[in-house]
Amino acid sequence: MKENKFHIYLLCLAFIMSLLAGCQSDPNSSSKQFKDGKLPHDLNASRPHLAVPVNISDYTIQIEKIKTTSPSLYRKNEHIYKAVDAWINRSLGSAEFHKVGLKSYEMAGKDGYGNVHLTGYYTPVIKARYQPTGEFKYPIYRMPTQSKGQLPSREQIYNGALAGKGLEIAYSNSLMDNFIMEVQGSAYIDFEDGNPLVFFCYGGKNGHGYSSIGRLLVESGEIAKEDMSIQSIRDWAKSKSEKKVKELLIQNRSFVFFKPQYNAEVKGAAAIPLVANAAVASDKTLVPTGSVVLVDVPLLDNDGQYRGRREVRLMVALDVGGAIKGHHFDLYLGIGNKAGKQAGYYNHFGRAWVIQP
Repeated sequence: MKENKFHIYLLCLAFIMSLLAGCQSDPNSSSKQFKDGKLPHDLNASRPHLAVPVNISDYTIQIEKIKTTSPSLYRKNEHIYKAVDAWINRSLGSAEFHKVGLKSYEMAGKDGYGNVHLTGYYTPVIKARYQPTGEFKYPIYRMPTQSKGQLPSREQIYNGALAGKGLEIAYSNSLMDNFIMEVQGSAYIDFEDGNPLVFFCYGGKNGHGYSSIGRLLVESGEIAKEDMSIQSIRDWAKSKSEKKVKELLIQNRSFVFFKPQYNAEVKGAAAIPLVANAAVASDKTLVPTGSVVLVDVPLLDNDGQYRGRREVRLMVALDVGGAIKGHHFDLYLGIGNKAGKQAGYYNHFGRAWVIQP
């Protein structure tokens, strides 16, 4: 993102995938949609017969945000956006994009059979205070502006290396909440003072190496490999002492700093506000920023399991990530705990079509 905003999701997506790396070697195979024979190209012209997208209104809002916040990106793709509008207004089916001058190109997927890897990300909401209290005692820091040599590690920061330097911008009541905010790259902060939530965006990092706490928890037998998710890590932390949580977290030496923004919306790599369920992060060498995609998404139950329900969404590629390579979409699922729980479970397969002239 411009002015370091690019790093929010670059960091976020790299963190979340490395968090789960080695813990789920293959996404939920029950959501795979195998086809007869492999698809020969990355993008294959086809006319899918799918249900009507459930999120037309969200998609329309997302396009309007592109138009108002990035006129250049809108102009670049205007012919596609207007043609899709015509497709919507004429109530055409998924096999009828050709009637408005477009084609749908099915992605070959990770295995060449059309199975596109789908994960999810979200924006947490964290309770905090401006000054420390007995409960709200875990500082959230802004990036040091002047430093000689390397910044302190996570363990050194936990031990007070940055204390008294005026870098504290808030205090939360959960060390794990702070860490999850680092994983996601940003969060809304609720100071519970009657004022609007404050958006804390990515402000930099300490430059130390990253280690996956998910992998560490699996290797130590604390969480079963098949149960690994952000939610399971949260649940583990709730049952442990502060000392135990710190012992785990300090094994990840990397630390993220934040920057408050008032009256701000969550933005993706194109510096465009993201609409839940209408925006994805993609590998822009395969699916360029601004592309319209039709995604057949597996729906998860409250326990995170896929039991055969699916829905079709019309979405726009507006974000990127270091871990989002090739036939992989990261779905932006929204703000708060409900979106976070869903994002923590998503590691599945769906089918996807890129809509082009």
